[in-house]
Amino acid sequence: MIYDVIILGAGPGGYVAAIKAAQMGGRVALIEKEDIGGVCLNWGCIPTKALLKSARLFEEVKKSDFFGIEGIDQSKIRVNWEQMNIRKDAVVKRLVNGVSNLLKRNGVEVFQGTGKVLDKATVSVAGQIIKGKNLIIATGSRAVMPPIEGIEEAVKTGIAITSKEALALKSLPEAIVILGGGVIAVEFATLFNALGSKVTLVQRSARILTNIERELAEGLQRHLVDKGVNIVTNSQIKRIQGKSAVLEVEGQEKICYGDKILVSLGRKPNTEGLEVLGLQMDKNGIQTNEKLETNIPGVYAVGDVNGKYQLAHLASAEGITAVENIFGQENKINYDIVPSCIYSFPEIATVGLTEQEARKQGYDVAVSKFPLSANGKALAEGESIGFVKIVAEKQYGEILGVHIMAVHATDMISEAIVSMQMEGTVYDVAQAIHPHPTLSEIMMEAAHGAIHKPIHH
Repeated sequence: MIYDVIILGAGPGGYVAAIKAAQMGGRVALIEKEDIGGVCLNWGCIPTKALLKSARLFEEVKKSDFFGIEGIDQSKIRVNWEQMNIRKDAVVKRLVNGVSNLLKRNGVEVFQGTGKVLDKATVSVAGQIIKGKNLIIATGSRAVMPPIEGIEEAVKTGIAITSKEALALKSLPEAIVILGGGVIAVEFATLFNALGSKVTLVQRSARILTNIERELAEGLQRHLVDKGVNIVTNSQIKRIQGKSAVLEVEGQEKICYGDKILVSLGRKPNTEGLEVLGLQMDKNGIQTNEKLETNIPGVYAVGDVNGKYQLAHLASAEGITAVENIFGQENKINYDIVPSCIYSFPEIATVGLTEQEARKQGYDVAVSKFPLSANGKALAEGESIGFVKIVAEKQYGEILGVHIMAVHATDMISEAIVSMQMEGTVYDVAQAIHPHPTLSEIMMEAAHGAIHKPIHH
């Protein structure tokens, strides 16, 4: 059999592409060396959110007196790390089984094993030779272990870990050092801090989340510090020594101790074994055009491996787009409207240009902010930390970017995404009737502010 599409990797880019290709009438072979769902479902997006839910509930129970709930003995509240992980694993298993059933129901043929690419139309896996008309590379990425003195020994002893090992810890660390200040680092800092671990976050630059709108990143950094996270900025990691990270901060040596040292200093694309194809690559990954096609006709690359963004939802969108182009429905991704989400407490969600980026690109901008502290539902729920910031083009009001820090920011950002996809304006958002009381009203208020003034602030 000659397949219409062979897909390497069954993460959120690969399995979505496989389902879409099958729905479009294609014969599809999907190859996965580990578990269906890839990093996202098994060791990333989903398990972390399950643990973060437990951590958030733990925090809320500790605030029961504030909400007028009596009878809970605060001295007896404990974290059952084992039970938290049992629940997390059950959630992962359910989703993985669900995706597996979707693949089966859509007629996708799944091959378990490491695919070896022989040429652009031929892949060997588990002793079988598979032929196909098109190839989609969706092999993802893996955590980087940088060449820090002592890190190899720390990995061998289980002290230095990546996010994958952090999700499989047998016990909750009393103290943890997190190397890095990006999305993964901040989410794990949020998790372990909420559960009572002593957390030290080590960041090389002056602030965490350097790719996020400055006001949001700085606001979250202050909040994490207020909650007890020790954030060390402008630092250089000199070496790992036993259970300590030895840093240089402003010319002085600083030692940070942790039962575990979580290394979150970036990820690299999984491109090994693809050399035979002669793909054009840069330091970020496989180069593709707007159709997700590589320099080799009929070979596509989606998700982390193409190095554009390391986001599961973008990988899925790219998988669909690649398949549509394979089957003659020309489509492309608008990389100007790609949301980014951080599941901290409170959450951060952002899409489009920051204020600084918009001004740098020459836009005459209108900027409007509205705080959660002026929102009825936020106050009623005791979740008043955060704000929304809209960046719009001043003359016509087209929305250029939206940046939210709020308890449900990752859900609320979708309104901004749809508005921007439709080239919507602040006038459209302001005139749309938002239900009351909801957190979504902050979008409407900020839109009014971009036009003239918000109503409730």
